[in-house]
Amino acid sequence: MKHVRSFIAVLVIILHVGVLSGCGYLPSSKFAREVVGDKVSTQVVISEIDPQNTVLIKDAVDSAVIKSFNTSLTDRDHSTTHLIISLAKVAYSPIQYDSNGYVIGYRTTIILKIEMKNSGISKKYSAKGTYDFAIEANAIISDQIRFEAIKYSATKAISAFIAQVSAQGARSKKAE
Repeated sequence: MKHVRSFIAVLVIILHVGVLSGCGYLPSSKFAREVVGDKVSTQVVISEIDPQNTVLIKDAVDSAVIKSFNTSLTDRDHSTTHLIISLAKVAYSPIQYDSNGYVIGYRTTIILKIEMKNSGISKKYSAKGTYDFAIEANAIISDQIRFEAIKYSATKAISAFIAQVSAQGARSKKAE
């Protein structure tokens, strides 16, 4: 019983000190925000590959930027960072078949090329996102399903870009 009390006392002290002093954890969005700044503008280049989906990608990009960077979107003249995003590739690959050999599951893969301009410096990134979806056996992929797949995979690609920017911010912070 004495050991249990000692263990509990030590545990309480460790938790108390940890809460009061902080653990040193910083969310990745903080590092990313240090790199991009407070105001971001976005431009999605109309794709020759898939011009219909440019609007979907623009909406997905804007939502992801606001949510992930915890920043505001603004016009290019007032932004600290400008992101130029272009669709490099969209591909659909079968990933699941039924017992008769018909495709019933696909994976959408999207690759975005992103150029980030801030403080007169331009840096280029490539980001990949995927999204898996099911269809009926021997069916075609409808426009609605295709739009959703591109939207979700574009959101994942933006998340991958944000991870790259966060890592860049963390490295910069560590170098200081």
